[in-house]
Amino acid sequence: MIPTRRFGRTGLPMPVLTCGGMRFQHRWEEEPPQAIPPENQANLERIIARALELGIRHVETARGYGTSEAQLGPVLRKLPRESYILQTKVAPMADPDEFEKVFRISLSRLGIPWVDLLSLHGVNDRETSDWALRPGGCLERARQWQKQGLCRHVGFSTHGPPDLVEELVSGNRFDYVNLHWYYIFQEHTASLQAAQKNDMGVFIISPNDKGGMLYQPPERLKELTRPLSPMAFNALFCLRRAEIHTLSIGVARPEDFDEHVRAVENISETCRILPTVEDRLQQRWEQSLPEMWRNTWQVGLPDWSQAPSQANLRETLRLYNLAMAFDLVEYGRMRYNLLGQGGHWFPGQPLGSLTSDDLLPALQKCAEPKESLRRLLAARDLFAGEKKKRLSSA
Repeated sequence: MIPTRRFGRTGLPMPVLTCGGMRFQHRWEEEPPQAIPPENQANLERIIARALELGIRHVETARGYGTSEAQLGPVLRKLPRESYILQTKVAPMADPDEFEKVFRISLSRLGIPWVDLLSLHGVNDRETSDWALRPGGCLERARQWQKQGLCRHVGFSTHGPPDLVEELVSGNRFDYVNLHWYYIFQEHTASLQAAQKNDMGVFIISPNDKGGMLYQPPERLKELTRPLSPMAFNALFCLRRAEIHTLSIGVARPEDFDEHVRAVENISETCRILPTVEDRLQQRWEQSLPEMWRNTWQVGLPDWSQAPSQANLRETLRLYNLAMAFDLVEYGRMRYNLLGQGGHWFPGQPLGSLTSDDLLPALQKCAEPKESLRRLLAARDLFAGEKKKRLSSA
């Protein structure tokens, strides 16, 4: 059985793996209503049955996940309520009354009287933070529902920048947080530490997709993480930290749990297995990127909002570094081509047709302006391609 960890102040015995509900739904559009194909619903039922068999009692969905809630409802209503932990997520809004309407749609779709965990979905910038936290705002409304028994605990999910996330976690107004943290993105470490200090539950978002498209890793990464798979290494790397309680595993079929279950079986061996793999990854990182560049590549870069054409220079270079070190080219291409598509979920634009003359003045505070320019242009050459569409705002 999958082990559990106390989910911060909620006291919930949270399994270290979560059944993520983005990928098992039938479609992203709910309206106009259409019948769910029987084979799709049967697949979802098998996923939930397999999750519970493994001890993965936490099921996570969202109002923005298309038909996910509506399909989950009939399955969950057949189960004893105490047999599962349910989380749904609703985006904060300027008008708390509209926020409430959307939350009640979630309850209606699920067909259950309350959820264990309600997350304010996508507190990603100052505006959404204000909608959540201001007097009379969405957090205050959610706390009213908590008193009414409509939700047991209230948290937030975020794709926001480290300074904002740390501020929100340190403010200690939520019971738990859903955030990104994994081997190739450790920028929220301070927020993990603040969450532990405030006894908040910590849920890791998308460690397999945003963590490097680890379901289709490049050969180099597979070599670097042996004897573990890249996905298993990343899972154990996350779960080694006591601040982290659960990893979301987005599943499209029952067997998608298997590799993670095998990884968790090695959790007691983490301290023995991981250091060798980490040393190998670090050596590759150092061999692939000059020391001066490794230590200073972020220094002096303008924020995307201040960059020419609002280009996200920092993310472009981060992705290029990962491609050079670990051959994460397809991951870099996928992420780079989402720029301009994600609003506050993934802000900024790709480089587009910006020239050297456009970019170089914006790089003058960098440690090596010309090297930064060279790598930005090389990243565009490597990554630029067909625009991607985001699956959802998750």
